[in-house]
Amino acid sequence: MTTRRNFLKKTTVGTAAVTLGGLVLPSTSYANFLGANDHINCAVIGVRSRGKAHYKAIHADVNAKVIYTCDVDDKIIEKHNVWCQKNIGYVPKVEKDFRKILEDKDVDAVFIATPEHWHAPMAIAALQAGKHVYIEKPCSHNPHENDLLVAAQKKYGKKVQMGNQQRSATTSIMAIDDIRNGIIGEVYKGEAYYSNNRGSIGKGKKIDVPKSLDWEMWQGPAPRKEYKDNIHPYNWHWFRNWGTGEMHNNGTHEVDICRWALGVDLPESVTSFGGKYTFDDDWEFVDNQQVTFKFADDKFITWTGHSRGVLKPERPGRGITIYGSKGSIQLDRNYYKLYDLQGNPIKFEFEKSASATTNTRGEGGLDVSHVGNFFDAIREDKNLHAEINDASISTMLCHLGNMAQDAGETLKIDTSTGKVLNNEKAMKSWKREYQPGWEPKL
Repeated sequence: MTTRRNFLKKTTVGTAAVTLGGLVLPSTSYANFLGANDHINCAVIGVRSRGKAHYKAIHADVNAKVIYTCDVDDKIIEKHNVWCQKNIGYVPKVEKDFRKILEDKDVDAVFIATPEHWHAPMAIAALQAGKHVYIEKPCSHNPHENDLLVAAQKKYGKKVQMGNQQRSATTSIMAIDDIRNGIIGEVYKGEAYYSNNRGSIGKGKKIDVPKSLDWEMWQGPAPRKEYKDNIHPYNWHWFRNWGTGEMHNNGTHEVDICRWALGVDLPESVTSFGGKYTFDDDWEFVDNQQVTFKFADDKFITWTGHSRGVLKPERPGRGITIYGSKGSIQLDRNYYKLYDLQGNPIKFEFEKSASATTNTRGEGGLDVSHVGNFFDAIREDKNLHAEINDASISTMLCHLGNMAQDAGETLKIDTSTGKVLNNEKAMKSWKREYQPGWEPKL
């Protein structure tokens, strides 16, 4: 995957030495041989679930290391340290305040797997501190942060990769190349879908903040709320103060691949239908949603999100279908399936290492590939598969999907900025309210 990795294939690495072209180098000289810029020290912020996939992907690179674990919950840190010893063989330093990590000049790259209200503010702070950033999707809590993050990357010049890891799938890359070469003719539609069977989150009760949790730091840039027993550690996804709903939580992945396949950016219009149809609980978003994005040249993308309730007859938990004038292509994180117009199978390709699709961690071979691409960009200035200038557009589509749902009408979009035209109600969601003193700025 990189010059360094090709080097590793051609050398013998033992506990005592590296052999290269007959020259035996002491193991202590190995890092110096590769060069100081080749070794990457990482910090992972947010380690309960998705962060563990980051750890494994970083650990897969022989010349990268996690030197900091960061989380605001002592119980999560304690369990994670045990997990680290078992799975990566060492326990990184622990820090609950990410700002102290950013002050450490030894940290080269920051991995962000926090609740979504922290994604952009934390990434911007990391860029200002001179760090490269791997940020989980969505890269922002609102469109204003989207624009701010893109501007920050341009200003500070560091690498920023979003965690839409299917961009690094060899089967998806192959499919996009085939599409560009006309294998299914003129592409016109991308169909994205996600289904799950999430239960009720109940009606939260106000309780004392657990002693293990730094609730002030957890909230960070978000306006302050009283602690309830159904928010932390996962259900924040379904509260508007911190999360962005299923459209972002999972839709970002498939909408992004549809955009890639169709070769489109911002839409001309967005329409959303849906509602909350199942439980009477604190969930603040729709739990079933159908969004349509209309683009120039009569291209369109649909996203169907079904968060709660078993689907019968059963259908795959998530995926993409791309339609063209000569056939169709089905994609998910693990395969590429090509069909002609009559539905006859033409070609099936599968990933060598499978990735999870609907659990909360979602780890697998694609994490290793995507983080590897991030490291290649840092070391060798190679192109990122999901550089933030482009990845933010997929995030913007999901923001617009939620905005259309809230507005209850089709939104007309300025395709140069993403802003909604002639709709003050919808544009009220462009920027959030911030806790005083916490608003991100360049």
